[in-house]
Amino acid sequence: MISSEMLIKTGAVLLIGFLSILSFGVFAQSPSFTKGPGEITNKGLYQCKSSFGWSRGRVSAVGKITSEDGKEWIVPAETHFLTARKAPDLHNVCTGTTPGSLAEVDRSRIPVFDAGGLEEFVAYIFADNYFELFVNGKLIAVDPVPFSPFNSSVVRFKAKRPVTVAFKLVDSEENLGVGTESSWGSDHHPGDGGLVAHFKDKSGKTVLLTDDSWRAQTFYTAPLKDRSCLKVIGNRRDSSACDTEAADDGTQISGAHWAIPMNWMKAEFDDSNWPNAVTFTNQTVGVGNKRSYTSFTDVFDTPGADALFIWSSNLILDNLVLFRKVLE
Repeated sequence: MISSEMLIKTGAVLLIGFLSILSFGVFAQSPSFTKGPGEITNKGLYQCKSSFGWSRGRVSAVGKITSEDGKEWIVPAETHFLTARKAPDLHNVCTGTTPGSLAEVDRSRIPVFDAGGLEEFVAYIFADNYFELFVNGKLIAVDPVPFSPFNSSVVRFKAKRPVTVAFKLVDSEENLGVGTESSWGSDHHPGDGGLVAHFKDKSGKTVLLTDDSWRAQTFYTAPLKDRSCLKVIGNRRDSSACDTEAADDGTQISGAHWAIPMNWMKAEFDDSNWPNAVTFTNQTVGVGNKRSYTSFTDVFDTPGADALFIWSSNLILDNLVLFRKVLE
């Protein structure tokens, strides 16, 4: 016969085990799946026009979609684009800011944002497609172009060390909820992402670069032609075995979604069980023909301080990725 003392001890062990599983996020890793396209709720966050009045870039629409477990998701992602302060332009054809090199940029005219501190930093950022920058838990600035044409930004801010730097990155989509866009002769071609950033102090010394020491976690993956290709083990959301070729249509395409923790950008958030970011070459990301990058290789590809393109493990299918790094 099992004694009451043994039952209590067994129950305590099970409870501890259950709480341990929760603390490592095992249960939280199960994705919610959607199928087919979502519903458009905003036909376009932004419209870029050249100096000739011609419309440029892809339509930055936003929508919603309901997963099979009854949850509603914003696609491609929930952002602060309509309400937040926009990052100053380094290179942006939409605003006519097109310097040919960093030497032509007057940094003194760039405003200094307050993140709570006295030490000044400057960040040079190129993102595919959209970024939101948080410093010590505070939203500092967002990408002024949510989709395309490709642009780059320069952000000055004051903060106190240690500085927790966090990015929300969104690979935008034309076909909402299925992670595809019109490209290479197909209406349903998966796009890719990428983030490169170089942080300096007021003296111009490099203090932080994007590399594989950053933490990176995926929260939206699509298109998935076969859900079984997605492997979720603990906090690793691995879509590397999934097909990345264009699809015939979006009706049978699935998306995998995970809820974002409320305090993910805060200094106290524990990202120790997030995977490390994966680095990608300039050639893989495909920036050789983008002037918003190539005009500033002296800061993005500084000899001895080369900022690397980072993403999750899947540059093509992972569409919403959060990054974190502490600058001591």
